[in-house]
Amino acid sequence: MARWTGTWLSGRGSAAVDTASRDGWRGRRLGLPPEGADALATTGSRLAAFVLDVLAGALLGALVNVLLADPSPGQRSIASNGAFALEVVLLTALTGQSIGMRVLGIRVMRLADRDAAPGFLPAAIRTALLMLLLPALIFDRDGRGLHDKAAGTAVVRTRAARPYAG
Repeated sequence: MARWTGTWLSGRGSAAVDTASRDGWRGRRLGLPPEGADALATTGSRLAAFVLDVLAGALLGALVNVLLADPSPGQRSIASNGAFALEVVLLTALTGQSIGMRVLGIRVMRLADRDAAPGFLPAAIRTALLMLLLPALIFDRDGRGLHDKAAGTAVVRTRAARPYAG
């Protein structure tokens, strides 16, 4: 019994799942550097950018709802979700960064052409799947969600991470 539980209770290393020695770093398979600009963004920074974008969409949706006379709950939901989707698709397609991404210093990179903005089709695919939420929660060894894999993109840092100065 101890041997059976030892493979999963002892952690990833005991189950021969050591991605650090096998792959080197997150993003190596994609040709991305381990640190600095163009390294894969952390899960925390991507999540924080998503939260900021949801808040921005809610604020824009609230402005739309102010213009409507007695909006129904459905109209309120459509206004905020539509504002979120419009903001993320347009800004990601044109600049590679939504509002939250710009604040946190990350961007969406199209893997086929790393210097250009992602464009409308990859941004629309990525945003549609992001709005379903579940594809963004399922990710690979590199930390790319299914929405990024489907769009052929990756979320990377725009600048080197600064150490905490205290």
